[in-house]
Amino acid sequence: MSRAFVNEDAAGGGPRRRFDLPPRGDASFAAAAADVLLRASVDGETASAEEATGYYWGADALRDEVERILARARAEGDDALARAAERYLR
Repeated sequence: MSRAFVNEDAAGGGPRRRFDLPPRGDASFAAAAADVLLRASVDGETASAEEATGYYWGADALRDEVERILARARAEGDDALARAAERYLR
């Protein structure tokens, strides 16, 4: 079979992005997880962020944190992060 039709890396065998997160029991974990998910989505790394945080894209548990990030992103003019937060909240 031609290598043009074979994607050996489809299972995610390539290098995965690492994220700096506080311990899961830390009070700041949810805020950090929301930030990681949003910033990773801007870079096309959502799956890695989901694996690192244990939260899936759109998880209700992070909505309050994402709304805070959205407000901050709008105030700071970070359009990419604001768009990611808006997508998350849909």
